[in-house]
Amino acid sequence: MFNRLMLVYKVLLVGVLANVIFVSLLQAQSPVPDAKPAALNPSRYHPNRLPKRATLYYNLDWGVDSLSVKSVESGELIRFSYRILDPEKAALLNDGKVEPALYGDRSHVKLVIPALEKVGQLRNKNTPQAGKSYWMAFSNKGGYVKKGDRVSVVIGSFRAIGLIVE
Repeated sequence: MFNRLMLVYKVLLVGVLANVIFVSLLQAQSPVPDAKPAALNPSRYHPNRLPKRATLYYNLDWGVDSLSVKSVESGELIRFSYRILDPEKAALLNDGKVEPALYGDRSHVKLVIPALEKVGQLRNKNTPQAGKSYWMAFSNKGGYVKKGDRVSVVIGSFRAIGLIVE
C-alpha cells in the first residue's frame, strides 16, 4: 500500500513539474505583435509621386507640373489639378473646345466633366497664366473610381497616364 501511494505521489509530482515547465516556456516566448490596421491607400505607391522623367516630360513638353488627382465630394467627383509653367504650351488644357476624359485603369470606365445648367462645365477655361493652378472635375456617379486607383487623364493630345487617386 505504501509503495502504491509513493508511486501516485511521484506521478503527481512529475505532472506538476511538467506543467510548471510548460507554462514557464509559454511565458518566455516573445509576445505576438498587434496586427497593424489596414492601410487607407491600397496601393503601395505614394500618391502624386511621378518619376523624375515623367515630371520633366510634363514640364518641358506641356508646360505643367504638380499633377494631382483627388476624390472629392464623398467620391462623387474626381478632381484633376495642375499648375501652369508655360502658358503657350499648356493652352490645350484650358481650351473649352477640347473634351477632357478620365479613364479608370481598374474599373475600365470613362469619366467626363459634367455640365451644370447655371454653372456650365466644372473646369477652368480662362487663358492660362504662369504660376497659377487650374482644375477640372469629372463626374464619378456610382463611385467606379476609388482612392488608390490608377487613372489616365486625356485632353486632346495631352495624356497624363498612371496618376493615383488620393
